[in-house]
Amino acid sequence: MAIGSGIFLIVVGAILAFAVNVESSAVNLEVVGWICIAAGVIAIIVSLVVNAQARKTTHHQIVDTPATEPPAQQ
Repeated sequence: MAIGSGIFLIVVGAILAFAVNVESSAVNLEVVGWICIAAGVIAIIVSLVVNAQARKTTHHQIVDTPATEPPAQQ
């Protein structure tokens, strides 16, 4: 899911940085676009690192069986 979110941020950022030609005194949309692109790249990298670590993790099940007592000698 994080890879998809990262791709979405990159696409939205590219649209804002390269395709939108609106002048605004409050917000510079080109800078917002570049910030979205950077956030998308970081999200993809973090997602790949987390998935790589999860693949290397191994799980072991330890079963503790009680020792049987030897028969009583009379």
